[in-house]
Amino acid sequence: MEFYSRPQLSVIRQRLSEPPRYIVAIFGPRQTGKTTLVRQALSLSSIPHRYVSVDEPDPSTPPLTPDALSETTFDFPQPRDARWLTLRWEEARHHADREQEGFVLALDEIQKTPNWSETVKGLWDADRIAGRPLHVIIIGSAPLLMQSGLTESLAGRFEPIRVTHWDFREMSDAFGFDLDIYLYFGGYPGAALFIHEESRWRDYVLNALIESNVERDILSMTRVDKPALLKQLFDLGAAYSGQILSYTKMLGQLRDAGNTTTLARYLNLLSSAGLLTGLQRWANKPVRSRASSPKLNVLNTALMTAGSGYSFEEARADRTYWGRLFESAVGAHLLNSASSDIRLHYWRDSPFEVDFVLQRGERVVAIEVKSGREPGDMMGLEEFGRRFEPHRSLLVGTGGIPLHEFLSVPAAEWFE
Repeated sequence: MEFYSRPQLSVIRQRLSEPPRYIVAIFGPRQTGKTTLVRQALSLSSIPHRYVSVDEPDPSTPPLTPDALSETTFDFPQPRDARWLTLRWEEARHHADREQEGFVLALDEIQKTPNWSETVKGLWDADRIAGRPLHVIIIGSAPLLMQSGLTESLAGRFEPIRVTHWDFREMSDAFGFDLDIYLYFGGYPGAALFIHEESRWRDYVLNALIESNVERDILSMTRVDKPALLKQLFDLGAAYSGQILSYTKMLGQLRDAGNTTTLARYLNLLSSAGLLTGLQRWANKPVRSRASSPKLNVLNTALMTAGSGYSFEEARADRTYWGRLFESAVGAHLLNSASSDIRLHYWRDSPFEVDFVLQRGERVVAIEVKSGREPGDMMGLEEFGRRFEPHRSLLVGTGGIPLHEFLSVPAAEWFE
């Protein structure tokens, strides 16, 4: 893949073509192409720019300093603190004041700088008062910390661009994935090169993606009293993706499980990192919805298959497992493509059940998923329709909308 353009690229370019009214905040799960998008946008822009990553060595770091006694040289890198951030900003200001088109400062992994949001707030406000033509892009791979810093200190000063996992259409266009390959290997562009070496692909997903997400984006930046429990919860959730599992049952399968409040918080952390979420039961009374057992769903099907013990062919041969993978792909697509004003739930009132319920304001869309060779019963969808009169009822899979077509349509379009 030489150059693949995701939809967010045109949005970033549009923002750079406008006067710098807002900070452009780009956030989303690790390994979804945020840095690549920004670098592409900068390379296509005529505006002078500088890209700075908190993770990378700083070219402005002073040269190696010899020790007086041993003649050994030591490097003293500047801490990535508020002072370091201010210096980078001042350098960008210098260019912005002298360049006819202004200047763009892109700050990657910004959440790793202590007190970054308060520092950015002061610098940005001063630039707005001065009318300085300085565009600022901030990028982060820890959505929870990014959102916390943005909403607490930078309210009204930023415009978010959310980068999600790659969908079926993108993986098909960029890497030639067919539907079955996408269901099993998921939507990680960095892992696409390894799908013909399954053991190598599995190691990459488990170690470079999942472990990195948990260790770097959650445990190192958020207070977690029981890190082993959080990791066990992810493993359990990936194994039970597509199924409703009460917190009580989870407690029974986890070691050192603590209580249901702890599990709910850890599930929220996993969701914020783009790994695993727990859908709540839909109800016309929100309080009842929040008190329900969660329906577990991975945000990328690679997170479900990598640790499953199944090879690609074994997964396809197990119709029950493939059915849950099929349903998890639907849930992941709805979660990743939903706009901020859309909520996703499931509905169950035994013996009736609907796999997914999309809600936007007063409008509701009921979605049933059928992966078998023969059409299944529609009792749940019919009962939901009788009771609640949804805006639309959809059947995805056998006898309904083909899965490859459904995975190519954003969630919002079903409300049209």
